[in-house]
Amino acid sequence: MINKFKTGLINIALKFMSADEKIFRMILETSPSNVNEIVILPAVKVVMERIVKKLENKRKYGQVYNGKLNGIEVSVIQSLVGCPYIAEKMECLKFTKCKKVIRVDLCGGLDLPDISMEPGKIIIPDYALCGDGTSPYYILTYREKFKDLDFIENPIDGFKNVKAGSERIYKSYPSKELNEILLKNAKSLYPDKILNGPFWTTDAFFCETDEIVEAWIKSGILGVDMENSLLFLLGKLFDIKIASVTSVSDVPGHNKFDIFKSNYIHPDTFLGVDKAINIVVKSLGQIRNIP
Repeated sequence: MINKFKTGLINIALKFMSADEKIFRMILETSPSNVNEIVILPAVKVVMERIVKKLENKRKYGQVYNGKLNGIEVSVIQSLVGCPYIAEKMECLKFTKCKKVIRVDLCGGLDLPDISMEPGKIIIPDYALCGDGTSPYYILTYREKFKDLDFIENPIDGFKNVKAGSERIYKSYPSKELNEILLKNAKSLYPDKILNGPFWTTDAFFCETDEIVEAWIKSGILGVDMENSLLFLLGKLFDIKIASVTSVSDVPGHNKFDIFKSNYIHPDTFLGVDKAINIVVKSLGQIRNIP
């Protein structure tokens, strides 16, 4: 009887909501009106906690934290790890007044022949390659919107005479305006720690074999993550400016810094997270002024 009564009350409330607002409330547990124009979107808990700790005049609405950073009103929402969670949050944000999203998070960095990679370095992506499983569905569903996407031939296709995944891997791009602001401020704050280049986004964290890492390196991939490709793609789809600032937590394929090969934690791992946050905080005034 109690459950029937509760269900009845919920159904009465739902009559006054659109389907879109119902989905929004199910995921973020608040109203779309409680999301600000600038959203910071970390995936992992440790980054989320560090950002929220810096918020002034902090308020919490469901899964949304609001407050000020450097005098600028922002919302902070944890996406959780992976492209399906990015899809959830971005599908919600399209119903709000959000116009700019900055992802601050951890990533894997690759030790390229001309770049010595180590934890604590900051990578700002030029673009991301859609090696994940969610992006192809959006590209297929919104064919007209994405018909001119750049692509490369899949560098990991055909390993051991086995074909798997897409033959084409599409590129998705962040906002050029946001990237320029973030890069300029990043280099002024930490000139020896900043890198920018292409990312590979994957869903298979536990399948980063030596063969796959070698293919990424040969393709000039600088960073590996689990969110950027779809985040940039949905920014284009929903007309939201997107950028990403990531701190290297591990180096796939490295004997010392690959988390699957070593128990060693580099002392700069979490310092890198703080530096990434500082870059975003310093940039917010300029980001707010972008139309």
